[in-house]
Order: sequence, then C-alpha cells, then structure tokens
Amino acid sequence: MEETTQHKPAYNMAQNVGYMIRLAWHNHKSVLALCLVLALLHVAISLTELFLAPLVLGKVESAAPLRELFITIGAMAGTLAVLKTLQSYTEQNSHFGRIKLRLDLVLQIVLKSVTTAYPNVGDPDLEKEKEHAMEANCSNSSPGEAIWRVLTEILQNLVGFGIYLALFFSLDPVLILIAVVTSVLSYLSSRKGAKWSFAHRKEEGALVQKMSYIRNKSADRGALKDILIFGMGDWLEEIYLSVLKVYGDFRFREQRVYLLGDLAEVALTLLRNGAAYGYLLILTLREGLPASQFLLYFTVVGSFTTWVTGILKNLGELHQFSLELCSMRNYLEAPEPFLFQEGKPLAPETGKAYEIRLRDVSFRYPGAERDTLSHIDLTVKPGEKLAIVGLNGAGKTTLMKLVCGLLDPTDGQVLLNGEDIRQFNRQDYYTLFSTVFQDFSLFDTTFADNVTQNPETWDHSRLEDAVRKAGLWEKYQSLPQGEATHIGTGIYEDGVQMSGGELQRLMLARALYKNGPIIILDEPTATLDPIAEHQLYLRYSELTQGRTSFYISHRLSSTRFCDRILLLGDGKILEEGTHQSLLDLGGKYAELFEVQSQYYKEGNAHE
Repeated sequence: MEETTQHKPAYNMAQNVGYMIRLAWHNHKSVLALCLVLALLHVAISLTELFLAPLVLGKVESAAPLRELFITIGAMAGTLAVLKTLQSYTEQNSHFGRIKLRLDLVLQIVLKSVTTAYPNVGDPDLEKEKEHAMEANCSNSSPGEAIWRVLTEILQNLVGFGIYLALFFSLDPVLILIAVVTSVLSYLSSRKGAKWSFAHRKEEGALVQKMSYIRNKSADRGALKDILIFGMGDWLEEIYLSVLKVYGDFRFREQRVYLLGDLAEVALTLLRNGAAYGYLLILTLREGLPASQFLLYFTVVGSFTTWVTGILKNLGELHQFSLELCSMRNYLEAPEPFLFQEGKPLAPETGKAYEIRLRDVSFRYPGAERDTLSHIDLTVKPGEKLAIVGLNGAGKTTLMKLVCGLLDPTDGQVLLNGEDIRQFNRQDYYTLFSTVFQDFSLFDTTFADNVTQNPETWDHSRLEDAVRKAGLWEKYQSLPQGEATHIGTGIYEDGVQMSGGELQRLMLARALYKNGPIIILDEPTATLDPIAEHQLYLRYSELTQGRTSFYISHRLSSTRFCDRILLLGDGKILEEGTHQSLLDLGGKYAELFEVQSQYYKEGNAHE
C-alpha cells in the first residue's frame, strides 16, 4: 500500500538556501564569490554568442570591406576565447571550495552520530533521517555540493532573463506572455515529481536500509561463518532480490509521476516555440525584416525561453534539494534528551567515593507494551562489589545502561551521591565509568588506540601495566610492531586478527587503563567457560579494590565473591543478599544455582 501522508518540511526553500549561504560565509567565502563570477561569465558568453552571427551577417548585408568583416569576426572570437578560458579556470577552482563545504557537512553528520545521546541511536525515524543526510552529501552531484551549481545557474538565468527581456520588448507583448505562462506551467508540472518523492521518502529510506543491512551482513566476517556453514547464501540472495524488486516497483511508480510531468513540459515547449517562431515568420514576410535582425530575434526568442525554463527548472531542482537538506538538518538539529555542555560540570576526583541510588526506577523501551524494569529501588555504597544475575532477558544490561547514564528512566530517578544524574553534563558523568559490555567495540586502528581510546596523548607505562593485569602481556609482546600494530584487517593490510578470548582481555585492559572510579562488567566473558570466567572476575576484583563495581552474569557461580548479589527476573529484583544467604534462603536463586551446578557436574561427568 502506498504511503500517502505528506509531512510538511521543517524548513522552506529560502531557509535552506540561507542555511547553506551562512555555512559558506563562515567556512569558505570564496564559494559565494565564485558563484557570482561564474554567473556573470556565463551571461557574457551568451550575449557574445547572441550578437556574433547577426553582427557578421549585418556586415555582409551592408557590403562592409573584407578587412572590417575579419576584424569583427576576430574581435568577437577573441572575446569568446578569453571569456571561456576564464569560465573554465573559475569553474575548476570553484570545485575545491564546494567539496570542502560538503565534507564539512559530512563531518557534522559523523560527529552528531558519535556524540548524540544513546536513545537517539536506537530511534528508527532518526536513523532514516541520518541515512537521508548522508545521501544528501555522498557525492559531487548530491545536494550538499550540487546546490552551488544550481544557485549559480539561477543567478545567471535571472541576469540573462533581465537582459533578454529588454531585447524582447521590441516584439509583440503576447509573445512574452506565452513564453512566461508556458514556462510557469512547465515548472508546476515538474514539481509534482519532487513532491511525490518527498511524500514517499520514508518508504524509500526503509527499503534502502533493508538492502544496506543485507549487503553489510554478507560482508561481515562474523556473520560469514554462519552463512557458509548453514548454507544461507541462497536464502540471503532470495531476500535481497525480493527487496530489490519492491525497490524497483517503488522507482517505477516514482518515474511514472516524473514521466507525466515531462510529457506536459514537452507539449508546453512545442506550444511556446511554435507561437514564437510563427510570429517572426509573419513579421518577416509582412514587413521585410532584415535577415540579420530575423536571426537576432529568432535567437532571442529561443534564448529567452531557455532563460525562463532554466530559472523554473533550477527552482524545481532547488526545491528537491531543499527537501533533502531538510532531512539533513532534521538529523543535525535533532533535540538531545540529555544535557551535555549545558549540564552541571562533574569532574572525577581522586579518592572520592560515589554512591549510586536508583529510586523507584521503571524503564520501557519506545514502542514496547510492558516495562523492561519495574519499580527498582537500589542503593550501591561506595566501594561495594555488586553482582546482577538472572536469566537472559531479565533486564540486567538495561539496568546497567541506566546506571551508567546511557538511558534515562521512564519513571523514577538515578542519583549520584544524592543528585539526579539528569542535571549533570552527561559526558562528564560517563568519565566516572570503566565499562566492558558483552557487545564491545573494536576499531581498525593500533593496539594502543584500542586500549587507551586516546590516540593523541597516552601513557606508555600505564598501557603496559593495564595489558599485564589483563593477562594479555604474552600477546602484546608477540605483536610485530608492539603497541603500534594495527588490529583488524578492514582498513590496514598489515593488521592482525585476535581471538575471542584475546579481544575480551583487550577490553579489560581498556577498562583498567581508564581507571574509572565505578566499574561495570556486563558479561564480557560470556564466551569463556564458567571456571575461566570466575577466575577472571576474581582477578579483576583484586585489581579494582576500593572501587564500586558491578558484575553482570547469567552464571550464578561466577559472582560468589561479591559483597551483594541481586537476582533479576521479570524486570524486578526477586532476591537480594550474599551468595550464602541466598542459598540458605532456598528461593529462586538457590534453585537456579542448583540447576546450573547440576548441569556443570553432568557436563564434567560426560567428558
């Protein structure tokens, strides 16, 4: 079913043009100056070409001396050569500034995507706006750069229109009326296509996103193992082709709208030119219009309609660009749910203790029918080691995202030393945490960059100390270029691959290097066996004495050393206490521990 709801753009065409002009004025003023120079040069070339043939023909009609004729031709040809050389030189130089402006916009989009609040990252509507924003700046022909070509053409068409209109006044005013009216109608018919595209841009964005997802998955080394082993290639191809067919149908519907507009434009052009040329022929036959003037007026009529059509065509193109730039601005100017620079400063203090409290906290993901967490009350004392355990889907990771400020509660408060974290500069708040999530990120850059997360300034001895403590020293020593060795092969050909266990230790080294006063380990060792996980958690506990620590696991045996254990289930705290007190309680925790213990005993018996 076609999407028919039309959403009014947040900004009109004039506002978007003003936005781009301000951007150029602040960053690359030369772009604006060269637009003006190029427009004037184009008009000057057009006028020179307009008068060249009639002027030469007039000399022939008046039987001017041959020398005078050659001088006229030479002067006009020389003028044309100089003007076209200047035009080519200016046009080449204008590309650099335009490209820089487009890349400035790309940089803004990238910075927005890596600095925006975490909830924005999961917003599907905002992700589609981001896709449109990148498409608007992905090439030389995209709106972020091509708009300068269109603005230059509008300027040159307006100047040319004014000059040719003055020449046109010696002819019948009806011709002017026909030329203007038919050109306006052509413009209105061409706008229908642009309006249709804008009204259906979300439908297009969803299809493009699906195709991109399949392409990216097929190139993902992690997914490739499953694709090969389970023979999923044909299945993915079938899905991709089905989406491609839907996308093709979408394009067909779009082009059908554009085709109707183009046919209307052709009919109007025939009407306009037929009327103009018929009038000139009648004028020639009745009044004996000289051949040179006939040629001049004939060219003026054709060129005048070209200027008018050019203006309206450019306005239609500018309208389309404006719609696409709206998506870019919608993304760049999307409101932030958290305070960043506007928030209260919060600087980590050496030796300062931090208490975290969740007061009647509930959280529900957008679009969900029920709360993921419901009425959580929890106080974590400074230096306490707290374990969060429970089955998969219990809400453990969501709870940690609330604690470290990636999410805000739907209801309730998260307090740091008694103050609501919403008031703080969220970026400052993040500096308090050393975190290792299960779905950690690895960048195709050097080993040192991946550990320190700071390519500009980092401490070599501190790096090596973190690597030793994380149990990664042996691997570190084997790297061909030491800390300068590239990790991953996505960008660098000399990059090295690391095993799953080595990557997990690298993430631990990253957390140790940051040395935040609050530690969160959210099942980073899920791929290790229970004994290895327990030993690694114990080691990490020894290395982070005195710091508030959260250990998340679905294996109850791995967190026995913690001061307190919370068992989550159905979004609530089901049980709370030490490992032994929970066993003595004989509740859900004891039941799950017994089930898991029995599983490991049976697994060992079969080995």
